[in-house]
Amino acid sequence: MEYKLIRSNRKTIELSIDDDFLPLVKAPLKMSTEDIEKFVVKHEKWIEKQITKKREHNEKFVLSPEEETMLKEKALSYLAGRTEYFAKLMGLKYAGIKITSAKKRFGSCSGKNSICYSWRLMQYPAEAIDYVVVHELAHVIYKNHGKNFYKLIEKYLPDYKKCEKLLK
Repeated sequence: MEYKLIRSNRKTIELSIDDDFLPLVKAPLKMSTEDIEKFVVKHEKWIEKQITKKREHNEKFVLSPEEETMLKEKALSYLAGRTEYFAKLMGLKYAGIKITSAKKRFGSCSGKNSICYSWRLMQYPAEAIDYVVVHELAHVIYKNHGKNFYKLIEKYLPDYKKCEKLLK
């Protein structure tokens, strides 16, 4: 089976599927090629299942240029409103909002508290969108993903773990 290999100074081996639907193996520098091959063969069924899931997921989210434009416009007004709502509720101030075309992350918060959202977030349920909004606003106070960060999220979204699953 064909796969991509990245060796690095790590202790464990990791397996994922990249954007080209190829298995991606991240392995320790000292792990033998033979052990890596055995690992890939051992996980062939999992690999095939994940590739199928990823293809199906991608097919669901293919949009026309018109649909994309509509979602970008909707994202700006909707996300601005939700961010303002939760910021007031949480007693926070943020620097501003920007809508991006990011494919791999739904949101980010800069060191200067400027929040970016991907318009692609608009393809998800409202509760998942609210989770991303609260998550990014929590970064205004906590610039990490520590216990206090998640306690703050849980204060405003007690079922946030369910919302996280909607995004996967």
